[in-house]
Amino acid sequence: MPLYIDVHKNLKGIDLKAAADAHMKDLQIEGKYGVKYIKYWVDEGKGAVFCLVEAPNEEAAAKVHRESTGMVADEIHEVTEGH
Repeated sequence: MPLYIDVHKNLKGIDLKAAADAHMKDLQIEGKYGVKYIKYWVDEGKGAVFCLVEAPNEEAAAKVHRESTGMVADEIHEVTEGH
């Protein structure tokens, strides 16, 4: 299944707790769209969150965020894992 990293920018006041809460909401509905959110990273200073997700396509990944929190990603990049 394809891997994506999505980028959320300009999230004023975002911190690890808020990102963790949003991630938990994603996990509750991800199966509905055949998506698996794997990991996320937070840059509190820049107000950014980066999410690693397995999804059948970009739109499926975006639907989970849109439905669970309304926090739509500013960018979604299909990535290939290197070693």
